[in-house]
Amino acid sequence: MELRFKSLPALLNHFKDEATCIKYLELKRWNGKPICPHCGNDRVYRTNRGFKCAKVTCHKKFSVTVGTVLENSKIKLSIWFAAIYVVTAHKKGISSLQLSRDLGVCQKTAWFMLHRIREMLRVKQPVLLTGEIQGDETFVGGKNKNRHANKKIKESQGRSCKDKTPVFGLLADGKVNTTVVTDTRAESLKPIIFSMVERGSIMITDEWGAYNGLNSSYQHEVLKHNANEYVRDGFHTNSIEGFWSLLKRGIFGIYHSVSPKHLNKYCDEFSYRYNTRKIKDDERFSGSLTHIQGRLTFDQLRAKK
Repeated sequence: MELRFKSLPALLNHFKDEATCIKYLELKRWNGKPICPHCGNDRVYRTNRGFKCAKVTCHKKFSVTVGTVLENSKIKLSIWFAAIYVVTAHKKGISSLQLSRDLGVCQKTAWFMLHRIREMLRVKQPVLLTGEIQGDETFVGGKNKNRHANKKIKESQGRSCKDKTPVFGLLADGKVNTTVVTDTRAESLKPIIFSMVERGSIMITDEWGAYNGLNSSYQHEVLKHNANEYVRDGFHTNSIEGFWSLLKRGIFGIYHSVSPKHLNKYCDEFSYRYNTRKIKDDERFSGSLTHIQGRLTFDQLRAKK
């Protein structure tokens, strides 16, 4: 039977000891059948501190957090659960400074926790999109006129890759997929469309030139925004544009600025909440724990690309 939490205090009241947290995490990760994260063997036995692989060539010890974003963390699982609940429930996210105050950890720790949670929320195996798909691109970054004189970008206006980072999005059946791209030329956008959208589907875009030629593989519906055409025969891009609005309000209002290096992680965070907006907060929290596989170290986060 799935646990129900109507609020953060209710969640903390239930997960007040480490043993309860570990038991619940084992259930969400393995569904009662532990698997060795080192070799994938399902023949394991329980020890005083976790599990041990029964395979002779492996025979390694492990806990429920090994091979996950929680591995080697000194933070209690109850604090982790609180952070995951808050991040997945807050519509526009939460800053590392605010999270550090709420959890009683330093800002650096909260920043690391947030990025590891974003790694959890990242879609690791995207599904092929079918039906009606809305495609659109946006640019994330502050306005050039608001920058200090020594940081202004010359000859930068409106939609420009010189001072902003482009993000491409595809929305189908109320769920969005985002990709941070280097530019919005056809060479950058079309490979994403061809890899993620099934041939013969309906592609709905504006008149941006990068989408020219899609009608050879899709039913391409082009909305002429420059001519104030935003809906035609029921086709529109209002949903994907609504997501861009939510993303930007969150970034500018909560995080204030995001580096291009980490922008994809913030997009993953907002996409997860948007795609699960129709379920309750406790269901979203519970579902996110099934995606904890995959480590993310501090050195990986700080490494220069």
